[in-house]
Amino acid sequence: MEFIGATILLVFLCPSAIGGRSGEDYVRPLPRETLSLPWRPVRSSDPQQVHISLAGMNHMRITWITDNKSSPSIVKYGTSPGEYTSSSQGESTSYKYLFYNSGKIHHVVIGPLESNTTYFYQCGEQGPEFQLKTPPAEFPITFAVVGDLGQTGWTKSTLDHISQCKYDLHLLPGDLSYADYQQHLWDSFGTLVQPLASTRPWMVTEGNHEKESILFFESRFQAYNARWKMPYQESGSTSNLYYSFEVAGAHIIMLGSYTDYDENSEQYAWLKADLAKVDREKTPWLLVLLHAPWYNSNWAHQGEGEAMMASMESLLYSAGVDIFIAGHVHAYERMTRVFNGRVDPCGPVHITIGDGGNREGLAQRFFNPKPEWSVFREASFGHGELKIVNSTHAFWSWHRNDDDELVNSDEFWITSLSTSGCIVRKRWKILMSP
Repeated sequence: MEFIGATILLVFLCPSAIGGRSGEDYVRPLPRETLSLPWRPVRSSDPQQVHISLAGMNHMRITWITDNKSSPSIVKYGTSPGEYTSSSQGESTSYKYLFYNSGKIHHVVIGPLESNTTYFYQCGEQGPEFQLKTPPAEFPITFAVVGDLGQTGWTKSTLDHISQCKYDLHLLPGDLSYADYQQHLWDSFGTLVQPLASTRPWMVTEGNHEKESILFFESRFQAYNARWKMPYQESGSTSNLYYSFEVAGAHIIMLGSYTDYDENSEQYAWLKADLAKVDREKTPWLLVLLHAPWYNSNWAHQGEGEAMMASMESLLYSAGVDIFIAGHVHAYERMTRVFNGRVDPCGPVHITIGDGGNREGLAQRFFNPKPEWSVFREASFGHGELKIVNSTHAFWSWHRNDDDELVNSDEFWITSLSTSGCIVRKRWKILMSP
């Protein structure tokens, strides 16, 4: 009855049609053009492109941009509209990229905050009031999941559909703005996502479109690192390109597909140390997100994750990772539990969800016959929702953007490996070895 009730609850939380056409036979609507957001005059000190992210236990990072370089990096906040009982000061940065100069980018950490609570906040000393809701401290918790967003009509459709659902936190496995060297597109992306990103934490990792390096002129990830600061320091990482965080009863690791990952790298050493600290009594769910998928039956980006997989797959398997989410391939694919190229009941469930609405279009060619580990695949734009119901069970659903109507096209239950016989002391030897 618990499972049936949770399924019914999910339907009411997100008004979607259960069922509908499925899989590779689906006839897709036509592509949509890149959005052109209207220019709106703002005061130079008004906050723009506001977004929030988790910043350690019971804390939230508020990020925004102002044109005025002298605007203070301060956030006032409280639990009632217009009544700010607390304030925090933070830091600011800016960057130059060829002939582009960014505005002043503010990062302010507020807290400690109560869980599952609505806060009202103001960025700087003037401007509009925003509100956010903190995640719950215990189950159930719901994540909106989508990668490869971009700024097209399909992106807007995806965001509109996400806004209809009740969720606590947004997970994005890389390729945010598709600015691709055109820095003003980072600004328009920040404006596009602000209505959602200012109200719920957005936890992101980098994709290939965040690189933006120009030999001899510009280093990699300048805009991404300046604009989207994640809690890497809070999790013991030395790089904004990989980090971890905990929320409710889940430990979530965001890995970097485009920084060193071999066994001699800083990322590998950090991952090994981070996994060794995971307490499956406290956080029975273990999730990993990155950009380039390790398992992929689509023609697009074949083999691009294999080197990283060769380096890290055994490490994640030993730790008992439950769910592994990637982007990059512009389609949706759900795999069964898999390890070392074979179906394995102790491996993670792999999901590719690079279907947010990017301008490059969909990756419509899949290999046939379908590999034994591939369960459901479809080249359509959409988003996923992961509802962790309790310490043992979670419900995953994928929602296709069928024209402008939300369609629930794939769903299944996942049981945490923390309750299985997969995680035993001998499997942790790889984590504890030198």
